[in-house]
Amino acid sequence: MKALILAAGRGTRLDPLTRLVPKCMVAYQNKPIIDYELSAIRNNGINDIGIVSGYLSNVLRSYLKDEGIKFYTNDNFMNTNMVSTMFCAKELMQECLRQKQDLIVSYADIIYRDSVLQKLIEYKGDLGIIIDKNWEELWTKRFQDPLSDAETLKIVANKIVEIGKKPNSISEIQGQYIGLFKFSYKFLGDVMEFYNSMDRNILYDEKDFDNMYMTSFLQAVIDKYDNGVPVDVCGGWIEIDNLKDLQICL
Repeated sequence: MKALILAAGRGTRLDPLTRLVPKCMVAYQNKPIIDYELSAIRNNGINDIGIVSGYLSNVLRSYLKDEGIKFYTNDNFMNTNMVSTMFCAKELMQECLRQKQDLIVSYADIIYRDSVLQKLIEYKGDLGIIIDKNWEELWTKRFQDPLSDAETLKIVANKIVEIGKKPNSISEIQGQYIGLFKFSYKFLGDVMEFYNSMDRNILYDEKDFDNMYMTSFLQAVIDKYDNGVPVDVCGGWIEIDNLKDLQICL
């Protein structure tokens, strides 16, 4: 199994902490975010790790130069979003296909316990997506109105049918997507072909192709293949998206 961390973004909401380092190197409880992620991944027996960098790429590469990481670069990170960043690592995806290894994909601004990642590794289907069933507890600490930043997640017959939309009520959120999912090597080729076939001239949730949200891409995959399965956790993680998040204990 391989892991891919998407670490190209600027992290403007963590300014001024991101003026000299990329978002994933901001310190949470005196340790860079990326260190927590790498520890969780390696503690689960995954040592083949790729990172897509972008903003201050040289700083991140220098920091991790002795870690045996495979680096890929999104040179256009200022004008693209997470999906474009992920597909900058097509070389790693091709390795997964050749070596018959599944691929874990992780955002670079989340910290999760080893047990959270372990549940995803244990999932054996084609598309497993970690969702937090206890999300309200964390969102209440992060936001005055938890609904203002949460996203829909609807499940029917243990399959995700909707993800990443703006909710009108708590009832539309059966769990919160955290930015951690897995493609089986058997399905990964289909995912790559599907991405290449997508219409570059239309909007996806009001974003152009290059700035498509990851949830928009996952929704498109789910609509076509009907195989997105929720892998449930109850807490055990945190997103570091603004300065207030740094004060919340995991």
